[in-house]
Amino acid sequence: MKILLIGEYSNVHWTLAEGLRTLGHEVCVVSNGDFWKDYRRDISLVRKCTKLGGISYLLKTYALLPKFRGYDVVQLINPMFLEIKAERIAPIYRYLKRHNKKIFLGAFGMDAYWVKACKRKPHIFRYSDFNIGDKEILNDYTIEQAADWQGTAKERLNKEIADSCNGIIAGMYEYHTAYRNDYPHKLTYIPFPIYSDRASASVPHDGKQKVRFFIGINKSRNIYKGTDIMLRALERVEMDYPEECEMLKAENVPFEQYTNMVNSCDILLDQLYGYSPGMNALLAMSKGKIVVGGAEEECYDILGEKDLRPMVNVVPDEEDVYRQLEWLIKNKEKISTMQRESIEFIEKHHTPEKVAKQYLDFWESK
Repeated sequence: MKILLIGEYSNVHWTLAEGLRTLGHEVCVVSNGDFWKDYRRDISLVRKCTKLGGISYLLKTYALLPKFRGYDVVQLINPMFLEIKAERIAPIYRYLKRHNKKIFLGAFGMDAYWVKACKRKPHIFRYSDFNIGDKEILNDYTIEQAADWQGTAKERLNKEIADSCNGIIAGMYEYHTAYRNDYPHKLTYIPFPIYSDRASASVPHDGKQKVRFFIGINKSRNIYKGTDIMLRALERVEMDYPEECEMLKAENVPFEQYTNMVNSCDILLDQLYGYSPGMNALLAMSKGKIVVGGAEEECYDILGEKDLRPMVNVVPDEEDVYRQLEWLIKNKEKISTMQRESIEFIEKHHTPEKVAKQYLDFWESK
């Protein structure tokens, strides 16, 4: 098959492309590299931060359109798959639909259906970016995203693509749930692709040394990700058990430095408001790290996983986070087993070739 993947989130499309190429397919990835992360791509489409950056970007996009014809499959990372306004994306989407055999939408992150699902009442999630139980979370981020995706051109674009595309692929339980009621017959769940990294995995914890916890702080997304709650709990644990643990904290550091810090830890603290591990968590697990974050039973059920439970699930409550971190310190002898199971989980469910085969089966079925 000839496949075009447009846009990037956390290396999902490039890793998928590598799996597809291994299986003998021709793949082209077009993206901006996911902004500062600068992931690999075949065609780079980056909007410059200048007065004429938007016009220059649009002109370059239109100049490239003839190269985006004649594919068996086109997949979009998100309804906002280009760095321009929704009104300008809409005609480009229609062009892609006219000039290619099939087109698919990724449900991999923030979009109108995710916002709608989170704000639906009665709430369908016990907690999310937008609610904890019946209580709405109101902060700058949730207010901005609701305003951005509800009753706007973005929402209209999202609906047009979801209505007219051949299928929708969700990469996490939450996003599958968000689309399930509206598009049950064109929706599927396929886990994110990621390589296991046994070669660079750290030496398993010996059950005696200090436990090294890692937390990444992005000030612009701190409250949205629940990192503020995680950090407070971790600081308390470090204060209460100074001889048993240490904290590694990365605050808006370059991606390479961030990766090196992850490599040196035993346990990574991830997002607090999710039911499932995202790419950041999966990357850590692929290196044999334990992840503390969203890992509700729903995320295992959608995978059909009955046995492996390598992640430490926490809910959006500082005391719960504290208790789980304390448990890890008091049960250090179990850490090496959980580290091994993290890699086994990745190899069982997330390797690029296995994931690519699931994509091919779904694309061909539509």
